[in-house]
Amino acid sequence: MAALLLCARKALLPGSLRRLHTVYQMAELPETHEMLRQTCRDFADRELCPIAAQLDKEHRYPAEQVQKMGAMGLMAVEVPEQFGGAGLDYLAYAIGVEEISRGCASTGVVMSVNNSLYLGPVLKFGSEEQKQQWITPFTTGEKVGCFALSEPGNGSDAGAASTVARLEGDHWVLNGTKAWITNSWDASATVVFATTDKALKHKGISAFLVPMPTAGLSLGKKEDKLGIRASSTANLIFEDCRIPRGNLLGQPGMGFKIAMQTLDSGRVGIAAQALGIAQAALDCAVNYAEKRTAFGAPISKMQGIQFKLADMALALEGARLLTWRAAMLKDNGKPYTKEAAMAKLAASEAATLISHQAIQVLGGMGYVTDMPAERHYRDARITEIYEGTSEIQRLVIANQVLKDYRC
Repeated sequence: MAALLLCARKALLPGSLRRLHTVYQMAELPETHEMLRQTCRDFADRELCPIAAQLDKEHRYPAEQVQKMGAMGLMAVEVPEQFGGAGLDYLAYAIGVEEISRGCASTGVVMSVNNSLYLGPVLKFGSEEQKQQWITPFTTGEKVGCFALSEPGNGSDAGAASTVARLEGDHWVLNGTKAWITNSWDASATVVFATTDKALKHKGISAFLVPMPTAGLSLGKKEDKLGIRASSTANLIFEDCRIPRGNLLGQPGMGFKIAMQTLDSGRVGIAAQALGIAQAALDCAVNYAEKRTAFGAPISKMQGIQFKLADMALALEGARLLTWRAAMLKDNGKPYTKEAAMAKLAASEAATLISHQAIQVLGGMGYVTDMPAERHYRDARITEIYEGTSEIQRLVIANQVLKDYRC
């Protein structure tokens, strides 16, 4: 497994990496990416599918599987080798998240948050010293990070950070509460956004690197969620939490910019997670339709079932192409804000549609926990909420469309 990933990494060394993708003309994945896809698929089938239902039932963090993924390079896909990562590109990351999420959506979001939301901003905005301290230990799967932007009162308004940070000598002192933080109970560090100058509003927000645990930082109760139940979600509560002055990420006032750019890449990861859930639901529906008989024939012969399967496949393939396109634009250094929002919106809505239709295909069997369809249905719902709700994605897309026309 690790050897296959190593082969893919060697084939994608800088120099060849940026020449692989012709964004609007590529008809199929490069061979190295197909190999990576199969590697991740085999891992998911062997390590995740057999235990996904139990992880969900027990709300159990998949520590052993996450460490195996770290050994494969999946917990730091885009991180350069010099910092302990796999040194691959974002298309490889999107493919990996999809296949892991097909096996277990909870494990997929653990992978996505560590790669996109935690390592991503440190890699892009951190100093060399910060990269060594805050990236390298988080590439093996033994440690994971989290991303603390949302608050109980601000919802989708990321610029309304009531958490504050004040500078006292050589330390920043943080006070406030962050809400809905994925990986919180299992994380060893977090990227936190806090207001350092209220007069500047969103331009007065800064980003900080905070170790976990640390004095002045406590965790709220672990949320009992509808889906992705094997990943932890809780509040982070800062009460005179003191961190070194050097833990500022980027420059003062750069926090909002860091958050928005991080969310663009994070949306590609969540789109990939939604694709994995959708694919698992479609697999479940097709498998059942081929085996279940009614009126002397498999129900897959029925026109009503075939129409459902066709709609499911169409939604999935369209969303997958949008996700790959967004990832390739990022890899080519081109703007991808609109495309990331489109990918996330299309994939999350496809996951909701497909998981719903899968239950319809299975009928009563789709409603019981003996079959995975109901878990896919529960897992899919969150993909329309985090990294920006579907309504926020539509606003992002519309604003970019209007901006393009005005130019």
